[in-house]
Amino acid sequence: MKRLILTAVLTVVLAGCSTTPTPESGAPVEERTAPSGTPGAATSGTTGGNVDGTATRPGQLNPLRDPNSPLSKRSVYFDFDSYAVRDEYKPLIEAHGRYLQSARPGRMIIQGNTDERGSREYNIALGQRRADAVKKMMMLSGASESQIETVSFGKEKPRNPGHDESAWTENRRDDFVYQGE
Repeated sequence: MKRLILTAVLTVVLAGCSTTPTPESGAPVEERTAPSGTPGAATSGTTGGNVDGTATRPGQLNPLRDPNSPLSKRSVYFDFDSYAVRDEYKPLIEAHGRYLQSARPGRMIIQGNTDERGSREYNIALGQRRADAVKKMMMLSGASESQIETVSFGKEKPRNPGHDESAWTENRRDDFVYQGE
């Protein structure tokens, strides 16, 4: 008897959970992909897109990859033992801040780096101060705090492995890495 009641209850419950497919409203969507190797294939049409996941207009180059756009520049360099942003990099930082403001779900990581001089602990702290300084400037330009993460690599990820002033100049930097790239 219990088995019969349990079977009846399960049948009623499962029947109540079933759904009937309904026709979708709206216009049909056509899937398109560019042939591999086509320039701009990853950034045009409906399959490409911006960092925030939105598609760019057909034929439009993603500003993050357009060499003529300031957004294609992804590094800010610092003076020795300093986290003050030099005037020459302020327009670049402001451009990235405005871009993040317009690409609201977009996110980025600012990676702080130092040259090899100094202790590991000191360089980690200096790299973090550099990344935080740039983040504050981007937030003043319109980006939200939740869009930007900062991390310090200190001296662990040099761009130039040399041990002279020209190498150290290349290694004292912040790098911008957009989510999805």
